[in-house]
Formats: sequence, C-alpha cells, structure tokens
Amino acid sequence: MPSFETLSVFPEVQTAYMDASIMGRARERGIFDFRAHDLRDWTHDRHNTVDDAPFGGGAGMLMKPEPIYEAVEAIASDGAAPHVVFFSPVGETFTQRCAERLSRLERVLFVCGRYEGIDERCYRLADETISLGDFVLTGGELAAMVVIDACVRLLPGALGDSMSAQEESFSAAGLLEYEQYTRPASFRGMDVPEVLTSGDHGRVDAWRRANAIERTARLRPDMLESADITPEERAWAYQVARGAASGTDEIGE
Repeated sequence: MPSFETLSVFPEVQTAYMDASIMGRARERGIFDFRAHDLRDWTHDRHNTVDDAPFGGGAGMLMKPEPIYEAVEAIASDGAAPHVVFFSPVGETFTQRCAERLSRLERVLFVCGRYEGIDERCYRLADETISLGDFVLTGGELAAMVVIDACVRLLPGALGDSMSAQEESFSAAGLLEYEQYTRPASFRGMDVPEVLTSGDHGRVDAWRRANAIERTARLRPDMLESADITPEERAWAYQVARGAASGTDEIGE
C-alpha cells in the first residue's frame, strides 16, 4: 500500500482534506496511507520557532534548516526511506506523467514550505523538486494536496470505476477528455449530441474519441505532438488546430 506523507506547520489543513470524499473513502478501504507530520515537533525552543530573518536582509522570514533536517531524517528512519519532494518555482512542472510516476512509489514525503521560503541548504534533502506552475501560493500545503490527490485517483480502486482515470484529460492517450452531458437531454435550447442518446456503444466510443481529439486540437494544440493518435487522426487534428487558430473553424472531413 503506497504511503503519502507531508511535513508542514499546518498539518490539520491537510488531514481534513484527506478525510473527505474520494480521498477519505480510499483511505478507509486501505488503498493508500496518509500521515501529516507537524514540523514544530522537531523544534527545541519554547516558541517552537521554525523561521528566521534571511541573511542579507529582505522581506519575510525563511524556514530554518535545523527542524527540517531533523524531521526528514527522523521520518526516514521510521520504515522504508521515503522519496522526498520539495516545492519550488525552479522545480519541474507537475504533470499527469509525474503523478503516474509518484503513484507507483512505496512512500513519498512532501516537504511544505511557508513564509518567504526555505533555507536553500534544505533542498539537498530533496529527491526531486516540483512546481505547480508560474504562480505563488501562501504555503506548500495546498500544493502537496494537489499532487497527492492527482496520485491517489490513479491507484486501482480509488475511483470505483477502473476506466475513470484512464479516460480523463492528460491520461495515457495524451488528450483532453471528451465532452460529457447528463439529463435533461435538452436545456434552454442546448441539446445533447444525438449519438450519446442513441444507445449505440460503438458510435458513442467513436464520437468520444473524435471529440477528445478535436477538443485537444482546438484548446491545447501543444499536446498533439506527443498524443497517442494515428497518423490520419493527427493530420485531421492539425487541420482543426489551424482552423481554430485562423478563426475559420475548419474541422476537415
């Protein structure tokens, strides 16, 4: 059973999320384990200090190296050595491929920064550093939850339907997910595509494949190069992408 752990000054934020909905049910069924470690447990002063002013001056406070090193070393000594992940703007951008890789590991520890950041020396503890994108969060707690959520939903049995994760956007095919609809079939003049109400599963599957390719071509043409599609599908997709870019809305034959 894979184990995901966090090291943070606000572990209660993460525990609440991991007890809810799909994450909570998956934990109850023993699909994965989760533990939130409180960094302040490795401090040694009466104020449980985890930060200090940066050398050279500047705004904000930096997380000190001593508690982080002690915590990571203590956690690593308890069982199998974890794969240690830090978050930073300089890290590799998180993708579905990264989630797939992390979901296959036995034990992963996410170190969550706060304040102005983490003392640079702490990054020597990292097996890898991840960035969620070109924006700034108040702390790494949310980033860790995003990554763990993306990993857990890939675990067998986590979603209930084994096909759910396979068909989602950025899955093995490398495409955006097809459009989805529910009742009513007609709403305010907007009708569900007829093929989806036909009961013909072969037609439905073909429509979903074509729709996923077309949506990707229109909205994320950058994904087409690595998408798992046939040469004929690729040629049509690039035609759709060119039409969308030029505003002519061409979709080909």
